[in-house]
Amino acid sequence: MSEEGVGPNLILLNGPPGIGKSTLAARYVDDHPLVLNLDIDAIRTSLGQWSQYDESKLIARRLAVAMARAHLRDGHDVVVPQLVARADFIEQLEQVAGETHAQFCELLLLDTKDAVLERFRERRAALEEANARHPQADIDPGSDAAVIDQTYDALVRLAELRPTMQIVPTKVGRVDEAYDALCRAMRL
Repeated sequence: MSEEGVGPNLILLNGPPGIGKSTLAARYVDDHPLVLNLDIDAIRTSLGQWSQYDESKLIARRLAVAMARAHLRDGHDVVVPQLVARADFIEQLEQVAGETHAQFCELLLLDTKDAVLERFRERRAALEEANARHPQADIDPGSDAAVIDQTYDALVRLAELRPTMQIVPTKVGRVDEAYDALCRAMRL
Protein backbone atom coordinates (compact mmCIF):
# COMPACT_ATOMS: atom_id res chain seq x y z
CA MET A 1 0.00 0.00 0.00
CA SER A 2 1.18 3.53 -0.61
CA GLU A 3 3.20 5.39 1.98
CA GLU A 4 0.31 7.78 2.62
CA GLY A 5 -2.06 4.93 3.46
CA VAL A 6 -4.74 6.27 1.09
CA GLY A 7 -4.51 3.42 -1.35
CA PRO A 8 -2.11 1.71 -3.68
CA ASN A 9 -0.01 3.34 -6.39
CA LEU A 10 -0.04 2.41 -10.06
CA ILE A 11 3.30 3.69 -11.33
CA LEU A 12 4.13 3.92 -15.02
CA LEU A 13 7.88 4.27 -15.57
CA ASN A 14 7.95 5.37 -19.18
CA GLY A 15 10.99 6.22 -21.25
CA PRO A 16 13.19 5.26 -24.17
CA PRO A 17 15.01 1.92 -24.31
CA GLY A 18 17.95 1.59 -21.93
CA ILE A 19 17.01 4.63 -19.82
CA GLY A 20 16.77 2.71 -16.54
CA LYS A 21 13.08 1.79 -16.29
CA SER A 22 13.76 -1.79 -15.20
CA THR A 23 16.53 -0.74 -12.81
CA LEU A 24 14.36 1.85 -11.06
CA ALA A 25 11.37 -0.50 -10.98
CA ALA A 26 13.51 -3.16 -9.28
CA ARG A 27 14.77 -0.57 -6.79
CA TYR A 28 11.20 0.51 -5.98
CA VAL A 29 10.18 -3.12 -5.47
CA ASP A 30 13.17 -3.70 -3.17
CA ASP A 31 12.09 -0.75 -1.00
CA HIS A 32 8.34 -1.48 -0.84
CA PRO A 33 6.81 -4.80 0.25
CA LEU A 34 4.50 -6.78 -2.03
CA VAL A 35 4.83 -4.39 -4.99
CA LEU A 36 4.27 -6.08 -8.34
CA ASN A 37 6.96 -5.30 -10.91
CA LEU A 38 4.84 -5.71 -14.03
CA ASP A 39 7.38 -6.04 -16.84
CA ILE A 40 5.29 -6.26 -20.00
CA ASP A 41 8.28 -7.29 -22.13
CA ALA A 42 8.80 -10.27 -19.79
CA ILE A 43 5.14 -11.22 -20.20
CA ARG A 44 5.42 -10.87 -23.98
CA THR A 45 8.56 -12.97 -24.25
CA SER A 46 6.83 -15.65 -22.14
CA LEU A 47 4.30 -16.19 -24.93
CA GLY A 48 5.05 -18.98 -27.36
CA GLN A 49 6.56 -17.75 -30.63
CA TRP A 50 6.02 -14.14 -29.52
CA SER A 51 8.52 -12.70 -32.00
CA GLN A 52 6.59 -14.14 -34.94
CA TYR A 53 3.28 -12.55 -33.95
CA ASP A 54 2.86 -8.80 -33.67
CA GLU A 55 -0.36 -9.56 -31.75
CA SER A 56 1.86 -10.64 -28.84
CA LYS A 57 2.28 -6.95 -27.92
CA LEU A 58 -1.46 -6.47 -27.40
CA ILE A 59 -1.88 -9.79 -25.62
CA ALA A 60 0.94 -8.92 -23.20
CA ARG A 61 -0.60 -5.53 -22.47
CA ARG A 62 -4.06 -7.04 -21.88
CA LEU A 63 -2.58 -9.56 -19.47
CA ALA A 64 -0.66 -6.79 -17.71
CA VAL A 65 -3.80 -4.69 -17.27
CA ALA A 66 -5.66 -7.66 -15.77
CA MET A 67 -2.77 -8.40 -13.41
CA ALA A 68 -2.48 -4.75 -12.37
CA ARG A 69 -6.21 -4.55 -11.66
CA ALA A 70 -6.13 -7.65 -9.48
CA HIS A 71 -3.06 -6.57 -7.49
CA LEU A 72 -4.33 -3.01 -6.98
CA ARG A 73 -7.69 -4.33 -5.79
CA ASP A 74 -5.79 -6.30 -3.18
CA GLY A 75 -4.32 -2.97 -2.02
CA HIS A 76 -0.78 -3.37 -3.34
CA ASP A 77 1.34 -1.09 -5.52
CA VAL A 78 2.10 -1.95 -9.13
CA VAL A 79 5.03 -0.55 -11.10
CA VAL A 80 5.02 -0.82 -14.90
CA PRO A 81 8.42 -0.19 -16.53
CA GLN A 82 7.40 0.20 -20.18
CA LEU A 83 8.09 2.35 -23.20
CA VAL A 84 4.70 3.82 -24.13
CA ALA A 85 4.78 6.38 -26.93
CA ARG A 86 1.01 6.60 -27.46
CA ALA A 87 -1.64 7.70 -25.00
CA ASP A 88 -4.07 4.78 -25.45
CA PHE A 89 -2.27 2.34 -23.13
CA ILE A 90 -1.58 5.10 -20.60
CA GLU A 91 -5.30 5.88 -20.59
CA GLN A 92 -6.05 2.20 -19.94
CA LEU A 93 -3.72 2.23 -16.95
CA GLU A 94 -5.26 5.47 -15.73
CA GLN A 95 -8.71 3.89 -15.96
CA VAL A 96 -7.57 0.86 -13.95
CA ALA A 97 -6.17 3.21 -11.29
CA GLY A 98 -9.54 4.97 -11.09
CA GLU A 99 -11.45 1.69 -10.86
CA THR A 100 -9.25 0.46 -8.02
CA HIS A 101 -8.95 3.79 -6.18
CA ALA A 102 -5.20 3.82 -6.80
CA GLN A 103 -3.03 6.87 -7.27
CA PHE A 104 -1.77 6.94 -10.88
CA CYS A 105 1.83 8.13 -11.13
CA GLU A 106 2.91 8.79 -14.68
CA LEU A 107 6.67 9.28 -14.90
CA LEU A 108 8.88 9.78 -17.95
CA LEU A 109 12.56 8.95 -17.49
CA LEU A 110 14.79 11.02 -19.78
CA ASP A 111 18.41 11.82 -20.49
CA THR A 112 19.80 13.73 -23.48
CA LYS A 113 19.02 12.23 -26.88
CA ASP A 114 22.70 11.39 -27.50
CA ALA A 115 23.00 9.70 -24.11
CA VAL A 116 19.83 7.72 -24.78
CA LEU A 117 21.27 6.39 -28.05
CA GLU A 118 24.51 5.36 -26.32
CA ARG A 119 22.60 3.69 -23.48
CA PHE A 120 20.42 1.85 -25.99
CA ARG A 121 23.47 0.52 -27.84
CA GLU A 122 25.14 -0.60 -24.62
CA ARG A 123 22.00 -2.37 -23.45
CA ARG A 124 21.49 -4.13 -26.76
CA ALA A 125 25.12 -5.32 -26.69
CA ALA A 126 24.61 -6.68 -23.17
CA LEU A 127 21.43 -8.48 -24.25
CA GLU A 128 23.22 -9.98 -27.25
CA GLU A 129 26.15 -11.08 -25.09
CA ALA A 130 23.72 -12.75 -22.68
CA ASN A 131 21.88 -14.31 -25.65
CA ALA A 132 18.66 -12.86 -24.21
CA ARG A 133 15.60 -12.62 -26.43
CA HIS A 134 14.13 -9.16 -26.10
CA PRO A 135 12.01 -6.96 -28.39
CA GLN A 136 14.89 -4.47 -28.52
CA ALA A 137 16.99 -7.02 -30.41
CA ASP A 138 14.72 -6.62 -33.45
CA ILE A 139 15.90 -3.05 -34.10
CA ASP A 140 18.41 -3.01 -36.96
CA PRO A 141 21.75 -1.60 -35.78
CA GLY A 142 21.93 0.48 -38.98
CA SER A 143 18.70 2.29 -38.13
CA ASP A 144 18.98 2.49 -34.36
CA ALA A 145 19.85 6.22 -34.36
CA ALA A 146 16.72 7.04 -36.39
CA VAL A 147 14.55 4.80 -34.20
CA ILE A 148 15.83 6.37 -31.00
CA ASP A 149 15.43 9.87 -32.48
CA GLN A 150 11.78 9.17 -33.41
CA THR A 151 11.03 7.46 -30.10
CA TYR A 152 12.58 10.26 -28.06
CA ASP A 153 10.65 12.94 -29.96
CA ALA A 154 7.39 10.98 -29.63
CA LEU A 155 7.87 10.70 -25.86
CA VAL A 156 8.57 14.43 -25.51
CA ARG A 157 5.43 15.22 -27.56
CA LEU A 158 3.41 12.82 -25.40
CA ALA A 159 4.64 14.55 -22.25
CA GLU A 160 3.49 17.88 -23.68
CA LEU A 161 0.01 16.42 -24.24
CA ARG A 162 -0.24 14.83 -20.79
CA PRO A 163 0.14 17.48 -18.10
CA THR A 164 0.11 14.84 -15.34
CA MET A 165 3.23 13.17 -16.75
CA GLN A 166 6.28 14.13 -14.73
CA ILE A 167 9.76 14.04 -16.22
CA VAL A 168 12.41 12.37 -14.08
CA PRO A 169 15.99 13.05 -15.22
CA THR A 170 18.41 10.12 -15.31
CA LYS A 171 22.15 9.96 -15.92
CA VAL A 172 24.35 6.93 -16.50
CA GLY A 173 25.69 5.55 -13.24
CA ARG A 174 23.52 7.81 -11.06
CA VAL A 175 20.81 5.38 -10.04
CA ASP A 176 20.48 6.81 -6.52
CA GLU A 177 19.88 10.32 -7.88
CA ALA A 178 17.29 9.05 -10.36
CA TYR A 179 15.55 7.01 -7.65
CA ASP A 180 15.44 10.01 -5.32
CA ALA A 181 13.95 12.11 -8.14
CA LEU A 182 11.37 9.38 -8.80
CA CYS A 183 10.36 9.33 -5.13
CA ARG A 184 10.11 13.13 -5.05
CA ALA A 185 7.93 13.06 -8.16
CA MET A 186 5.65 10.58 -6.40
CA ARG A 187 5.83 12.60 -3.18
CA LEU A 188 7.13 9.62 -1.15
